[in-house]
Amino acid sequence: MGIVRGGAVGLAAGTALLAAVSSGCAGSSGTDGESRPASTATNGAPARTAASGGTIGAAGSACELPVSFDTAKHWKAKGIDAEAELSKTSKDSGGGLSGDLADAFLRQGPVTTACEIDAKPAGNIGFLRVWTGRPGGPGARSALREFVAAEDGVSEEKYHSFRTSGGVAGVEVEYLCTSKLLDETKKETALAVGTPDGPVVLHLGGMDTEEHEEMRPAYELAKRTLRVR
Repeated sequence: MGIVRGGAVGLAAGTALLAAVSSGCAGSSGTDGESRPASTATNGAPARTAASGGTIGAAGSACELPVSFDTAKHWKAKGIDAEAELSKTSKDSGGGLSGDLADAFLRQGPVTTACEIDAKPAGNIGFLRVWTGRPGGPGARSALREFVAAEDGVSEEKYHSFRTSGGVAGVEVEYLCTSKLLDETKKETALAVGTPDGPVVLHLGGMDTEEHEEMRPAYELAKRTLRVR
């Protein structure tokens, strides 16, 4: 997750692939907390949000999605056609290791990656990624649990419901992810909402917990401005 999946989506950098294989976060059962406003951080203090650099999600934007939200200033969004990438990789590799890796990077539980917003232009290493499911798929809570359960090394999951000021209801999870190879643990955050086109998951990783916390205002901006199209 974090920078790991960014390198993986392009399937180009060997070091990114190594990092991706070493980073996994696995699912175990978490507990549900109380609903809290989208503008409130875990400790009860107001969540800090980044300055907006534009909106994505609508037709003609960098990523056409079932939802729309503001992206942080200087962050760069790029749409990803997961099905096309998987089809191309399968043909190129004959269904071998590259195809398996592509499937692991582009699919997670019931959703596939549809958009990545890169923090590097803003000075951080990591991504905010959007994953989408199919119409008639699981609801937001189930989709988020399956998303987390599809990873290795997850612990201390804390789920809670939220509602944005615009009335969008969803489920959020905060958890720790441990890399077995690197023997390092980092913080991760994700949320899910339901839409007529299927569940949507927003995930914020980062190279480590410090990067995650530095990028958190961009995630909070997306969460606060989230709208179902």
